[in-house]
Amino acid sequence: MKATINKNEILPVLAKIQGLAGRKTNLAITTNVLIQAGESGITISATDLETGFEGFYPAKIEDQGTITINARKLYEIVRDFPSEDIYVNEVENHWIEIGNQNVEYHIVGLNPDDFPEIPKIEEVDFFEIDSTVFHKMIEKTVIISGASDDNRAHIIGIYAERIQEKDQKIFRMVSTDGSRLSKADCIFDTAFDLPAGANVLIPKKGLVEVTKFLDSERSVKIGIKDNNFIVKKEKETLIIRLLEGDFPEYGDIVVKTDGNDIILDRQLFLMMLKRMSILSSEEYKGVIFHFTKEKLVINSTNPDIGESKEDMAISYGGDPVEVMYNPKFFIDTLGVLDDDNIVLNIIDDQKPCKIEGENDKSYLSVVMPMRI
Repeated sequence: MKATINKNEILPVLAKIQGLAGRKTNLAITTNVLIQAGESGITISATDLETGFEGFYPAKIEDQGTITINARKLYEIVRDFPSEDIYVNEVENHWIEIGNQNVEYHIVGLNPDDFPEIPKIEEVDFFEIDSTVFHKMIEKTVIISGASDDNRAHIIGIYAERIQEKDQKIFRMVSTDGSRLSKADCIFDTAFDLPAGANVLIPKKGLVEVTKFLDSERSVKIGIKDNNFIVKKEKETLIIRLLEGDFPEYGDIVVKTDGNDIILDRQLFLMMLKRMSILSSEEYKGVIFHFTKEKLVINSTNPDIGESKEDMAISYGGDPVEVMYNPKFFIDTLGVLDDDNIVLNIIDDQKPCKIEGENDKSYLSVVMPMRI
């Protein structure tokens, strides 16, 4: 392989794939990128054996061929390279020359035949979604993460479903850890061609990698086929292997049937919770919410540190409720909401608290109470 590559063309993608190439797997070659030189450009591939990436970029090709090279070192070389044009040449025994007339690197590569094959998915029934909307859906659902050693599919995955209703079509993403739940919807009108299909579980870490490739001003194509979730741009594709397992039935918990709706200033409430969580620890995670007429009082007690209390005026006319919640769950939710005001739905100390924006109803967070 001999090619001249433009620094500005490949530097952004090399930065984005570091998460994939930097993830530990049982194959050392996954720390490398695969570069294939064709007639008119290069194809760059990376994988962590669960999520695969492939993108095509223009380059001046002298000799076609395929190489693999350490992703981190290649990124650092390209990032700090003094000129835009970078010459790449495979010599012998998988050694690779990178440079120009002033700078030259000799880097050892690996046999490209050993690089894991990224699935070639054809005849996919794609649908388009706005990149910003899709990014926010991922952001609002990956905030729920399980323990690092928890491999249960419904904990490490996000449940994706396509819902056909009379007046609208919905692409929905849901995540839960048993203590809270996040539901994010993208709502289309009935004229939109949203293909039907099975509900699936998508690994959260794969979706986090997807967010790095979502441009704010463009749409992307989404498809599900052959146990893979596919996100496709014009010249870049990510393929995530789906998880096997069941997701808990959640329909009843996201329905608001009764209770009291309390409208709060999102930023004021967020800062109050941050102050009250200062004394929290692994042993003492909960704070007590006292909902009384026209007032919310939050108490935080940690026998190892001390205690704190803060109150704020609210519009609440229901019966007094004293309930304990983990403030981190509220802080996470308020951090991904865009509305200036949020709505808390409170029933009693046994039922979950529901949180949503005052105007944007496409997202709902549900937080379960703790035992006092």
